[in-house]
Amino acid sequence: MTSIPACTPTTVSPPALRAGHEFCIQRDPASEPGQLTRADAAWPARLRRITRAALSSWRRPDLAETAELLTTELVTNALQHGAGSEVRFRLCLREDDLLIEINDGCPAVPTPRSPAPDDENGRGLLLVEALADAWGVSEDGTTTWCTLPLTKGSQELEPAAAVTAPVLREMPLHLPADPSAVRIARVSGRTTLTMLNWPGDGHAAIAVLASLVDNAVTHGLQPGQDGQSITARLSLTEARELVIDVTDPTPHFPDFPEAADGARGRGLWNARQHGARLSWFIAPGSDGKTVRATLLPGRVEL
Repeated sequence: MTSIPACTPTTVSPPALRAGHEFCIQRDPASEPGQLTRADAAWPARLRRITRAALSSWRRPDLAETAELLTTELVTNALQHGAGSEVRFRLCLREDDLLIEINDGCPAVPTPRSPAPDDENGRGLLLVEALADAWGVSEDGTTTWCTLPLTKGSQELEPAAAVTAPVLREMPLHLPADPSAVRIARVSGRTTLTMLNWPGDGHAAIAVLASLVDNAVTHGLQPGQDGQSITARLSLTEARELVIDVTDPTPHFPDFPEAADGARGRGLWNARQHGARLSWFIAPGSDGKTVRATLLPGRVEL
């Protein structure tokens, strides 16, 4: 998961960041102010799904509905009125609030309008003002932000979603988007573990890798869709932890707790039995998700 510094429009020290995602949208050159192409018009719905999935993984589904509305209004406003070639979206879970930021590259400060009762547009920032705990614009006018307070719901964040120590080495695995990926992961994974020189249980690590890849093939690929991909990456941290990341195209995992506990299949449950600490999050720079397993060095007692 991409860790990013919290942002604030004031000089007060920003709250500590618990988790965050950042995405860069390349604007379709054919879009014009107020007239979006189909490619650009698809982004609000896509970011709504990403926002809901992220809040689910952070165990804050209580914020999802409002956060989706705020995300929709801010990104739509940026796409319709921004001037840059790209739009940057940030979603940050901090100690006391959820921060949503949109940078559209345009220095013109957005202000709420006063639409007539029969006007179809012009209510976006009014809605943001009504729903958000606070909102504002950066000094240079390019970034609009809003926050939601963490006043209810679970305060727990899956601890395995972040690498716990700096990464020493990492190596990707190139996998096909079909069932053969599991076999290839088993074979290539052994070589990768040897190259990483991880001082842990190699048999357990390969079993965990295979479970995550099988989960991606079975549940992450959309039938009949071309151009899909599955990627895997093995990383060795300074603490000698092995981090296994497997990314697939599906940006949600609503039954992750049940899957990890064995109530929905045995794949991820088997990974846990091999000592893996599991989490999932939205993959930075894509519309998909990453399932992460972290293994400690040493032998695993099964």
